[in-house]
Amino acid sequence: MKKIYSLPLLLLVTVLFTGCSKDIFKSYDRRIEGSWELTDVTRIGFGNSSLPFTGGLFTFYGSGRLSYEDGYGGFYEGDWNIRQQNIPDCYTDEYGRSRCDNRLVYTLQVHAIDFNNHDSRSEYFDEMEFTGTNTFKAYIYDGLRTYIFKFRRR
Repeated sequence: MKKIYSLPLLLLVTVLFTGCSKDIFKSYDRRIEGSWELTDVTRIGFGNSSLPFTGGLFTFYGSGRLSYEDGYGGFYEGDWNIRQQNIPDCYTDEYGRSRCDNRLVYTLQVHAIDFNNHDSRSEYFDEMEFTGTNTFKAYIYDGLRTYIFKFRRR
């Protein structure tokens, strides 16, 4: 009886792990390595803020180093850092009871300097998530505003 179940199980595991990307098993630090184009920034909520990054090409190196091209001839060099953080996720259930769970999020911090023009840009993204092998989103929560940054691998 064991042989009947083990052969289909072996075939299923083989199909699942040979036909799909293995990126979901990599850490966020390893998944972000490479060149990423900032394709879109969406603002939800009221008010405006000045954002240091609204487009361009980011290259994340495994050493924590970063290069950024703003699309207007500016070339920046700097560093990046991803951290895990547990944040409370509180809500009120249908019976009026307050419930709080911890939610694990990944934060992204980037800092880049254009040494030719003496310009410095930094941003702290409150949350980031990979939405596929070649895409990720980063969020900034700023009072009544939320900014959603969409990145695509190049």
